[in-house]
Amino acid sequence: MDGQHEQKTFKQIMLMCLGFFGIQFGWALQMGNMSAIYSRLGASEAQIPLLWLAAPVTGLLVQPLVGYFSDRTWCRLGRRRPYFLGGAVFSAFALFLMPQASAIWMAVIALWILDTAVNVSMEPFRAFVGDILPENQRKTGYAMQSVMIGAGAVIASFLPQILAWAGVSTEAPLGHIPNTVKYSFYTGAVVLLAAILTTVKTTPEYPPQDVQAFKNLQKQAVSLRKTLAEMARAFITMPQTMRRLAVVQFFTWAAFMIMWVYFTPGIASAVFHAVPGTAAYETAANWGSSCFGIYNGVAFGFAFALLWLTTKFSAKYIHIVCLTVGAVGLGSLGLTLFGVQFSQTGLIFPMVCVGVAWSSLLSMPYALLANSLPAEKMGFYMGVFNFFIVIPQICVNLFFGPVMKHLLGGSAIAAVGVGGLSLLLAAVFTFFVQDNTLKQKA
Repeated sequence: MDGQHEQKTFKQIMLMCLGFFGIQFGWALQMGNMSAIYSRLGASEAQIPLLWLAAPVTGLLVQPLVGYFSDRTWCRLGRRRPYFLGGAVFSAFALFLMPQASAIWMAVIALWILDTAVNVSMEPFRAFVGDILPENQRKTGYAMQSVMIGAGAVIASFLPQILAWAGVSTEAPLGHIPNTVKYSFYTGAVVLLAAILTTVKTTPEYPPQDVQAFKNLQKQAVSLRKTLAEMARAFITMPQTMRRLAVVQFFTWAAFMIMWVYFTPGIASAVFHAVPGTAAYETAANWGSSCFGIYNGVAFGFAFALLWLTTKFSAKYIHIVCLTVGAVGLGSLGLTLFGVQFSQTGLIFPMVCVGVAWSSLLSMPYALLANSLPAEKMGFYMGVFNFFIVIPQICVNLFFGPVMKHLLGGSAIAAVGVGGLSLLLAAVFTFFVQDNTLKQKA
């Protein structure tokens, strides 16, 4: 596409990634609050993993299809931007709807709408960097996405606690959502929509050079049967780098899903000794969201370090070290199995370690992957890569509940510690990933 690979200024790269700030703002509100919302509405800890299925299932179904069809889309708004905008509208609607839930089924419906819409917006943003930036700026583009993700997640994660400090009520009877959470979700809806609209308005896309060839490509996408057949062929013939990264992603995302599901219930029980419906539980829930803010804050700061580290070291070895640091952090929570007690402030160290791993996870796998993908299938393969993010999450949602209940004695925070082992396995398997950036340096 004419003009798309011109060198971009720092400001242009920042604006093209700003939409990720909004997406992650809404996503972080979900990550930090959904388990507590379900608990407030009466869900047991054994039920919560199944109630989280919306995020991975919608990602599995939506992202590859959106990536495939966005590769073949061209309209007045461009190629990827129509998907940004449509997803943003429905995401904002779901964020407004979520805190109105007064029953578990209502929260589940709102979560499915939110996750579907967020996935519609998210996947094209990954391909957007590959479309617009030249190869030598793609690392910068993905690192900038990490900066935006970190900034959005930090603010969103601390927002309930900030509102509580400002005097907004944290109390609500069992079956109701406190005002701190309600106002946080309302704010998230506005921020998400505004950020994506800014990217849509300020970052142009470029029309195809060969219009007729592109029209022929669009016609091929009309047949669902041909579409699925082509997707299957591309999946089977995916690059070797992508195959090996798939294993790394499986263990990494399993670890994070365990943490997202069990961290807040775990600290409520093990650190605050609280049950849902009590003032102590609301304090624990707010602190749990703040802990997520801490790891996202570390990720945000470490993203700037990654910008420098990628000029000195390979993406592969950066990722190995960062995953190992995260494994130490999450693994330390497993010490509760041996009688170790954590204080409220004692939870900060694991979150700092997790932040280092999270920052690397949001950028280094894509840096390893991007240059091994054919340009004409960038959107599709970025969508397929999401399989290896959502499949481990589905496995955790379906199977880890019984493991936690029967093997870990029902200890949610000990379950989080198991995530440390999973991150360590991810670090080991990263050694087997071919790093094209090593060849480029040579």
